[in-house]
Amino acid sequence: MIQTIFLRIGIPFIVFLFLLSFTASAQEAEWETLFDGSSFDNFTQLNGSAEYRIEDGAMVGISKRKTPNSFMATKKLYTDFILEFEVKVDNGLNSGVQFRSNSFPNFKKGRVHGYQCEIETSPRKWAGGIYDEARNGWLYPLTLNPKGQQAFITGQWNQYRIEAIGNEIRSYVNGIQCANLVDPTTAKGFIAFQVHSIGKPEDEGKKVRWKNIRLLTKDLEKYRNPVYDYAPEVSNLKNTLTKNEIRKGWRLLWDGESTQGWRGAKLNSFPSKGWEINDGVLKVLASDGTEARNGGDIVTLEEFSNFELSVDFMITPGANSGIKYFVDTELNKGSGSAIGLEFQVLDDRRHPDAKEGKNGNRTVGSLYDLIRAENLTTGGRGKNFKGTNTWNNARIVVKGGKVEHWLNHVKVVEYDRFSQAFLALIEKSKYEIWENFGRLPKGLILLQDHGDEVAYKNIKLREF
Repeated sequence: MIQTIFLRIGIPFIVFLFLLSFTASAQEAEWETLFDGSSFDNFTQLNGSAEYRIEDGAMVGISKRKTPNSFMATKKLYTDFILEFEVKVDNGLNSGVQFRSNSFPNFKKGRVHGYQCEIETSPRKWAGGIYDEARNGWLYPLTLNPKGQQAFITGQWNQYRIEAIGNEIRSYVNGIQCANLVDPTTAKGFIAFQVHSIGKPEDEGKKVRWKNIRLLTKDLEKYRNPVYDYAPEVSNLKNTLTKNEIRKGWRLLWDGESTQGWRGAKLNSFPSKGWEINDGVLKVLASDGTEARNGGDIVTLEEFSNFELSVDFMITPGANSGIKYFVDTELNKGSGSAIGLEFQVLDDRRHPDAKEGKNGNRTVGSLYDLIRAENLTTGGRGKNFKGTNTWNNARIVVKGGKVEHWLNHVKVVEYDRFSQAFLALIEKSKYEIWENFGRLPKGLILLQDHGDEVAYKNIKLREF
């Protein structure tokens, strides 16, 4: 009966249940009111000049042209907490709530930077995802969590919950878990309510409203929400596995300290030059830009067939490298790189290889020389590459013949390596001379030396 009533008035039953639990927890826990509904005494506005006002006890931000992102930030800094609020945003407007964020004169002239829980109404449906404002971009896009994409409801009040406890950051929208992030970048900062910059004249004057803003800083473990399997964990810990990753079968392919588990592709041991290990980073050093001429490629000692591989990489401007799989080092005894399927690692803007090949099939994230990388999950948007001199994530998933490339948690390539379509691609490529290319039952993992400086870390894999 109650469910029927709420459906009739347009409120999903799951939201009703969540609000009941929200009310109950609020009664039990020692919540701090972050915004009293009558003044901004505990806040200061940063960066942009969008208008903030108070209407019916709610904080209201109003979009304004020709101004950067605006933030109404707490004067107090917070470390571990659980934050809850309700938000309603006009259609077409982008917003977010910053947390563990800061503004320093020596960082981009005081620009607000740090974690942001996304609020948006766009068709991609990433509301509840975690963005790193003015720093590292998307840390947890909802490409990873289709159920989370359905949580936010445009045109009505939405209940948000953000849990920031230690390195664990989790978000919930209307009772549905959206983000499940482990990230050690920032431990302390302010909380801020964003009015995003706009470009279209028709978006000026649109509003985002927040109310019932409250914070919990005591007994956090007692009041944590459950973690759901539909929200996969993303960990940015450096060369370290979380308990959840270990439980799910992940292991480090590189320990962050030694050459254990690796050798030169054309050697019986690790190269004596051309590679460097320092501060948990494995780096191929710059030489003359020639393929496999300095230290040469390195490969795992083990072979793999069905697996998920995750690698963080950082390329210098103009650099070229690659992550290869199903590698057989016996195929090419001559000069050049060992042969295998390749996740291209490249500076598309500056390296000439980006314009070679066919239809962009040598750009970053591509199946090199065969299939162009493009955003397969959010139409009309780019590949989510974060640029040079910053860390990007490559993920390769192989289950039988089905293969996927993911770049920064956005799927960019998918194919069946046993299909006729794939065989046709091979026959029209430079790989046609290599028998059974890409269709080996198992093979090595390779990091390429292409004569440019490229860094790697967090190299981990699980087998299926």
